[in-house]
Parts: sequence; C-alpha cells; structure tokens
Amino acid sequence: MTAVKRIFDLLAYAEENFPMDVALAVKQQGKWKTFSTTEYRKNTDAVSLGLLAMGFKKGDKIATVSNNRPEWNFMDFGMAQIGCVHVSIYPTISDNEYRHILTHSDSRILIVSTSELFERLHHFVDEIENLEAIYTFDKVEGASHWLAIPGQASGKKTALRPLLEKRRKAVKPEDLLTLIYTSGTTGLSKGVMLSHKNVVSNVLMTQKLVTAVKHGDRALSFLPLCHVLERTGTYVWQSLGISVYYAESIDTIVENMNEIKANAFITVPRVFEKIYDKIILKGRELKGLKKSIFFWAVKIGDQYDPNPANRTPAYNIKLALARKLVLSKWREALGGSLKSVVSGGAALQPRLSRIFWAAGIPVQEGYGLTETSPVVAGNRSYFPYIRFGWVGVVLDEVEVKIAEDGEILIRGDNVMMGYYKDPEKTSEVLEPDGWFHSGDIGELDKDRFLRITDRKKEIFKLSGGKYVAPQLIENTLKESMFIEQLMVIGENRRFTAALIVPDFDYLHAWCHLHNITYRDNKDLVHKPKVVARYAEEVEKYNKKMGHVEQIKVFRLVCEEWSTETGQLSPTLKLKRRVIKKQYQHLIKEIYETQKPN
Repeated sequence: MTAVKRIFDLLAYAEENFPMDVALAVKQQGKWKTFSTTEYRKNTDAVSLGLLAMGFKKGDKIATVSNNRPEWNFMDFGMAQIGCVHVSIYPTISDNEYRHILTHSDSRILIVSTSELFERLHHFVDEIENLEAIYTFDKVEGASHWLAIPGQASGKKTALRPLLEKRRKAVKPEDLLTLIYTSGTTGLSKGVMLSHKNVVSNVLMTQKLVTAVKHGDRALSFLPLCHVLERTGTYVWQSLGISVYYAESIDTIVENMNEIKANAFITVPRVFEKIYDKIILKGRELKGLKKSIFFWAVKIGDQYDPNPANRTPAYNIKLALARKLVLSKWREALGGSLKSVVSGGAALQPRLSRIFWAAGIPVQEGYGLTETSPVVAGNRSYFPYIRFGWVGVVLDEVEVKIAEDGEILIRGDNVMMGYYKDPEKTSEVLEPDGWFHSGDIGELDKDRFLRITDRKKEIFKLSGGKYVAPQLIENTLKESMFIEQLMVIGENRRFTAALIVPDFDYLHAWCHLHNITYRDNKDLVHKPKVVARYAEEVEKYNKKMGHVEQIKVFRLVCEEWSTETGQLSPTLKLKRRVIKKQYQHLIKEIYETQKPN
C-alpha cells in the first residue's frame, strides 16, 4: 500500500483505496464536467511526460496564475512528481508584484487561465530573462494552449515512461514542493519555501479536524488555490476520498452549494459576514409577526453555547422552535447537507460562530500561516473541542509556546524551510532549533486551546505610553451591522480613533426606513443623522473596551476597500500603510482639528 510521503502520493493512494467517478469537477457552459481518479492520473502523467520532453529538471520552477479548475491540479501533481517546483500566484496582484515574483522565483514558464490574464501578463516573457514562454488553460487566440505541454511527448511516451518512474522515485520528502509568495501588507512579498514533508505532514495532521466528512462526500472549493489554506484543504479532501467541485465564481457559491448538496467547504470570515448580512437584510424586509419571529429566532441563536450542559431545558425548547421556524431555512439555503465548514485566514466574530452553529451549520475556526503549511490549531465539529472566540486546539504533532512578549512560537514538521533567496529574513523568524516566530500575539491554556489577540507588529503605543491592539478593537466593532470595514489608528497620538467603511447595503436600507435622501455615498457619509447613528454604534461597542481602546473620534469614508482597489491584501488583510496614505487628510483632520469626546 502506498504511504503518502510526497504530495503526489495522494493520487496513488486514492487509486488504491477509493477510485472515484468524480475526483474533480468544474462547471462549464452550465454543466458540471467531471474527472474520475483514472482521468486525474492520465492527465497528471501526461503533464509530467510533456515537461520531461521539454527538458525540465528537478528544481525548475513553473508559475501559474489561475482560477480554480482541474487543470491546476493536473499541472500541480504533474510538475511535483518529476521534482519541479510550483510557483502559484494570486490573480489579483499588481504588475509590479508579478514582475517581482516571476523574476525572483526563477520561473521558466508561466501558465495563466484566461484571455484577460494572458493580455495582461504575456509581455513579461520578453521582459524577464528567465521566463521562456506563457501558456493558457482557456483557448486564447494567439496563445499557446496548455495541452501543448503534454503534446511535447507525442510519439515519445513509451520512451519517456522509464524516466518518469525514475524521476518520481528520486523526489524526496525533504525536497522543495512549492514557493508561495506571502501577500504581505507592506513591501514586496517573500517566497515561502514549503517541502513535500511540510505540506504532507500538515495534510495528515489536519484530517482529524474534519472527521465529520467521509469518503463519498462532496466539497465545494472557491477560495483561490494559490491560497495555502485552500490548497492544503483540497489535498485533505483528496486524502479522504472526497469529491472536489470548483465553484463557478464567488458570486455563485450558494447556487453551486445547492446544486451539489455540498458537505464541506473552506472559507474566510468575510464570506460568512456577507451571508449573514444578506439574511438579516431579508429579515428586516419582513412585516409584522413574521419579522418578530425572525428576530426572536436570531436572538435565541445569539445565545447558543456549544457545551450541551450549559443549555437549559427551557433554552433547548426555544432553540428547537427557532430552528423549526427560522434557522433551519439558513441551513437549507446552503444546500442542507453541510457537515464541516472550515474558517481561516482572519478572526471569525464569535457571534457568527454562535448563530451558524445554532442553525446547524458547523463552522470550525482554525489558525495557521503560509509558513506553517498552514494549519497550527483548529476547532472540531463536536464538544469539547469547540470554543467560540478561540482558534481551537493545537494539533498534536505541533509544538506551540508563548514567548515573554506574548508572541506565538511554533515548531513542527509543517514549519517552512525558509524564505527563498533570503537567509536574512529567514533568520529573523526561524530560530536554529526550529522555533518559528509567528508575529501573532496570543494565549495558550492548559487544554492547548489557542486564542489570537493581535499581530505583534500592529500593536501600537499612544503618546501617553499606553499600548493599543487594533485587531481586537476592529473585530469587536465589525460585529455591528452598520460597519463593513474599519481601521483603528493612533500610533504616537493622544487617543485612539478609526476610519470606518459603512456596510452600504445595510446603511441604504436604514436610510430608506428613516426617510434620509442623498445623492451618492460621498454625500451620504456626511449626513448629520448618519454620522450621529454611527456615533451611537461606536459608543455601544466602546462600553465593551478599556478606556485607551475606546474610539474617541471616527470618520466615515465613502469608498469600499478591496483587493482590486489596493486597501486589502489578497488574503483580505488591511494594508495599513496604504490606507493611512490614502486618508492622510482625514487623519490630519482627526488629530489636528478635533478634540476627543
């Protein structure tokens, strides 16, 4: 029996243990196109043979910029089993960042998914010395199609087969599997070197977090596969014999989930926030008794405790009724078959965990970093391994300790090899004895439950000497239905303040109910009644915080922040330096012309 030691061993393991009619699937022209385990193997080997015919050697780099699709998997395993290194890049970064990654990684060829990406990136082949060619997954006029790579082995397959077997055997668990460039919130990204051992160990560790799913279940994939969480998660699904379906787009998640009756998916908190906001908006449109029942059920859900012993008989009766009348419809809206929903990449608001668990949707928050392949800790799908507001229990095979300054240190087989071509930055975070400095501040209790309280570098000091942890404040205020995003400011200043992006869908509905007219969002954020309502909202959440953490002054901004407009990283983290520069006039106004309340 095949032991999974290199990432491509997952395919041999699947062939031996659970060959499937649907290993991978993608929606095309309104229909699901499926690939069996046998077809997965055929396409993977075809890629390997083609690359061998093209002269690719162990350690050569191949870059991809693609949406989620089976061809990505074929390339991924196809290059891995001959020792090539996959450089998987986000489709939403700047041209400057593309130039940096394609040059720094020494990528020999680039494979993109669409005509738009081809038009944007093909000029780099002429500009970057190490880049030899560009291929496309879609058929694009004037571009080389990806099938030209397997085509290179035409007529040579029999002769190349022994070489493929030799190269496959020569790949060691300690060999470099991939370079993943961390998005970073400042400066150019760093290339995280992950070996086969790093990723495989994390796949095997993480299986115990998703015991609710089993062979034959279906997972929907929509986070980018270049995101380490989705990538490792997809490997986990494959290791368990779960069919992976790729969503058409971020806008069709709910529709696709219903089509396949998804049992599992991986997400970031922002997706849940949007789902919740849409549900609440629909509730506000109800009238009379229906509206009262809806919000009564939400209130019951907000009180949910994962420990059955803490739920009184009276509460259980109310919960059963709330589920029957309202909350069960939330689960049905997401296909009605969910067993495991993994949330990572950022902090999940505890209220969202409560309400979705109350609705029968098991949301499992976890924690990790690209440098740790990524999972370090996670909540499971049953008590006592669930705790809202915590990122779960540290995996058995991973060591975690808290440094004197509160930083989370991590050691284990999942910790990266280092940063590519950057021994100086590697030595800053990776000690000789293997301890990795995460940059996160947290707490670890006697049961190995882990809680993240902030980013070490984002904690700042007020001019009076008091420290402020902005993420904690931001996550608290984002519980408000009125707030889409915010950034807490105040470094070396007299008091804590904030820039707030309203949830404009919710705010528009509120204005309609209160007969407030406006020309556009720019006009809206200056309306006295709107500003006063936000002041009420901020004051409500201020009561939950200490004096120095309280928002003394805020400004509403009319632009929504996104990866496309540059204020968020590809992993949806705030680019604080970018935001500060964009709104320096507002920050100046806050601190030079305003006195705190």
